[in-house]
Amino acid sequence: MSKILILPGDGVGKEIVAQAIKVIDSLNANHDMGMNLVHGLIGGSAYDETGSPLPEETLIAAKECDSIVLGAVGGQQWESLERELRPERGLLGIRAELDLFSNL
Repeated sequence: MSKILILPGDGVGKEIVAQAIKVIDSLNANHDMGMNLVHGLIGGSAYDETGSPLPEETLIAAKECDSIVLGAVGGQQWESLERELRPERGLLGIRAELDLFSNL
């Protein structure tokens, strides 16, 4: 069984990731793929809920999962935050912690 971390992010990211979840659920239901979804927070939504764009719980989950579905992060409502608290710091932080160069 593989573990997939679901990080919807912000704005349109939530909408796109919701569609990806439907695909994963369909694969699990129709083809017994054995994909277990783990949900986490990143970006502005994470900041709003926890005060951090990359909560420690998200980072731990990312290191324990086999893959990550990550939605877009950011939006105008967070542009006035200090640089280290802005949503994109969550994206850059998770890439740095996992030694990843880019996201697709």
